[in-house]
This record gives sequence, C-alpha cells and structure tokens, in this order.
Amino acid sequence: MITVHHLNNSRSQRVLWLLEELGLPYEVKRYERDPETMLAPPALRQVHPLGKSPVITDGDRTLAESGAIVEYLVDRYGDGQLIPASDTPERLRYTYWLHYAEGSAMPPLLLKLIFDRIEQSPMPFFAKPIARGIANGVKDSFINPQITQHLNFMEAELGKSTWFAGEDFTAADIQISFPLEAAAMRAGLNASRPKLMAFLDCIHARPAYQKALERGGKYELLS
Repeated sequence: MITVHHLNNSRSQRVLWLLEELGLPYEVKRYERDPETMLAPPALRQVHPLGKSPVITDGDRTLAESGAIVEYLVDRYGDGQLIPASDTPERLRYTYWLHYAEGSAMPPLLLKLIFDRIEQSPMPFFAKPIARGIANGVKDSFINPQITQHLNFMEAELGKSTWFAGEDFTAADIQISFPLEAAAMRAGLNASRPKLMAFLDCIHARPAYQKALERGGKYELLS
C-alpha cells in the first residue's frame, strides 16, 4: 500500500491528486506545520532525513521529491495514463514541464515568500527601515521581474495547446499546478493572464482534484 506522508498546505497535495487521477488506493499520514515557523515537524525526519514533504512509502521503498514521485507513480502504476507516448513532441514537452515546475518556476516564488517574511518579521524599530529597504530592493530588482517573466512565458506556452504538454491532460499539469497556485495566492497571477487562470479553473473542477482535497484536508493555497 502506498502511504503519502502529507504536510498541510504543501506540494504533497499534488501527490494525492495524482493518485486520485490514477485511481490507486493509498493511505494518508498527516503532518502539521509549526504555526510560528511554518516548517515541517521533526517527525518527518523519521521518514526521510531531510524532513520535508512530499514523501511516499511504497512497501520497502521511500521516495522524496515531487518530480521523482510523479515519475515513479506514473511509470510503475500508470499503465500509460497521464503521460504522452514516447518519442513524440508531446513527450518532450511533458518532460520539460515536469522539471520546469520545481527547477525554474518555484525558486523566484520561494524567494518572494522569504523576502516578504523579512519585511513582516518583528525586529528592533531602528532595523525595520533597513531590512525593509533591502527586501524591497531585492524584490523590485530581481524577484518580481523573474516572476513576471515566468508567468508571461507560461501564459504564452498555454496558447499553443489546451494543456502544458499538448491536447491531453498529463501528470505534467499536476506538477505545474503548485507554482501556479502559489503565484495566484501571493505573486500577482490574476485575470490579466486568462489562459493560466482558466487552467487553474479547469484543474480545480476535476473530480480527482476535489477528492484529493477531501483526503488531504484544508489547503490554504486556494484561499
């Protein structure tokens, strides 16, 4: 039996969704973030040394990293579902987007989260203008332009096909969902990019997505 070690409001929501799309049985073991630090609890280190989510166990196998988990589940249990045929243009795009999600799209979003928290963190009054000035400078000169560039790129790419890898929904769409949901929540993704917003509307309406929300619990990236 596959067990998903599920951290609230995290990338592991994608794994639950993928399992629902594939129609596979699985168990969910829940972990809650520390309300002050928002970090995963130490108990996750007992599953994987890095103590991060997502992690799955499948028999005697333990696997971390979203992309690796997606590839493992699709290859081992998918029976051709959610992946384009090999040696096709769609397969190449599938592989690209599967890795782009975490390799390119997420880093500037994570940097924005960190620098937003620097601005909001309690500190001596005399340090606040300095810290906020540095944080705003980094965001304005580097982070926000990077986010804009990536959102524009993804919007344009969705103009080429219905889904990211082609005309069929694939696991690459599941993988790219997290950075897009994060961008919609805290990085300015809105109706000015209608194709990306339509993509989010489409995935949120999928029955498997809704079922994964029921299994995973509260998911504040949707708020």
